[in-house]
Amino acid sequence: MKIILAITLVFITTLSCKNEPKNLKKMQKMAHKEVIYQVFTRLFGNTNATNKPWGTIQENGVGKFSDFTPEALQKIKELGVTYIWYTGVPHHAVITDYTDYGISNDDADVVKGRAGSPYAVKDYYQVDPDLAEDPAKRMEEFEDLIKRTHAAGLKLIIDIVPNHVARNYEGKNNPEDVTDFGAEDDTDSVYAKNNNFYYIPGQDFKVPDWKNGYIPLGGISDSLVDGNFDESPAKWTGNGARDAHPDQNDWYETVKVNYGVNPDGGHDFETLPDNFYDKNYEEHAAFWKDKEVPSSWKKFKDIALFWIEKGVDGFRYDMAEMVPVEFWSYMNSAIKAKNPHAFLLAEVYNPSLYRDYIHKGKMDYLYDKVALYDTLKHIMQGHGSTDHLAPIIEGQQDIENHLLHFLENHDEQRIASPDFAGDAQKGKPAMVVSTTIT
Repeated sequence: MKIILAITLVFITTLSCKNEPKNLKKMQKMAHKEVIYQVFTRLFGNTNATNKPWGTIQENGVGKFSDFTPEALQKIKELGVTYIWYTGVPHHAVITDYTDYGISNDDADVVKGRAGSPYAVKDYYQVDPDLAEDPAKRMEEFEDLIKRTHAAGLKLIIDIVPNHVARNYEGKNNPEDVTDFGAEDDTDSVYAKNNNFYYIPGQDFKVPDWKNGYIPLGGISDSLVDGNFDESPAKWTGNGARDAHPDQNDWYETVKVNYGVNPDGGHDFETLPDNFYDKNYEEHAAFWKDKEVPSSWKKFKDIALFWIEKGVDGFRYDMAEMVPVEFWSYMNSAIKAKNPHAFLLAEVYNPSLYRDYIHKGKMDYLYDKVALYDTLKHIMQGHGSTDHLAPIIEGQQDIENHLLHFLENHDEQRIASPDFAGDAQKGKPAMVVSTTIT
């Protein structure tokens, strides 16, 4: 079978011992490279080249879990890869009728595209039905993929998106002791510590006013495309917009999750003592053991542990800096208590927060975007100098073993695109720099 590699290779440095090194020389001696192979799961293996705008799954096709055959996984392994990041696994909102499988239809007024955004998760305890040969057995098919991945000598991570969920979140597969997001919220209050969402009492949600010729489903007739979505009272939107009528450029398909941070920026949870900067995960777990934490903290911890039990080896956390660092201390220490070798990677774009999220949040790795990636991109485009790299390397020596280096991912432009470098060959020297500076 022809394999379509809709992927990004990203490189990080990790340590072969439990404790951080005391000096750089020792760190360099002990360090080795991990390689993460990112794949947009719904693209891998799809040989249908129709690519019809707003086309259905029948017209354009879709990749399946089954496309990751033992042979395909072995070829990925031979690239030197150690982890596969299966992007888009949790069940997110999609415009395909799966009502025969007990799944409610999603409203195209609050879904981006037909395939939907993999970062608008609809049910955290199930996987995307698009990816299964038999949607009724989609979890079993993913469990088989976990086994095949491990049999190939690889480990895997999936996404968790703690900052927001799909506007039409519906947990139909919750474990027996788990209540749905928002099920116990006081919807008459803008904010309450144990509310999962923020509300706009007295106002109903209104679909954005579309701009620049955009129309849901491209104007194709659909019974759910009527310019309305029933949400009363309206909730805050995922990017923090507090308007019942969000803008098209807001993350209108999602709602913001409440972590005990009130609208004025105050918080209803314990802060970590200053001396916890260098504490290990056992000490962090012990700190939270007798603390009362907001409901959303518990829900996401339970979600993470559910997938760890399934055999997932770790997570890539979307927009981690939009969630308090104390939550990460709470959740990541619980994950490490279950699996000390779990691989925890976070998207954090503010370099001033790197050390807090590594040391207090107990992250293993953070994106090195704003510093290394952005600088390499400018150099590749002819706008910058290699002289700009030295201060970055010097300034990050103490945390370099926690930084993930990359040149492409699903959020960034492809190197060969006209708006980046216009030529994939220009990525080669940048890749050499990215992989050998540590």
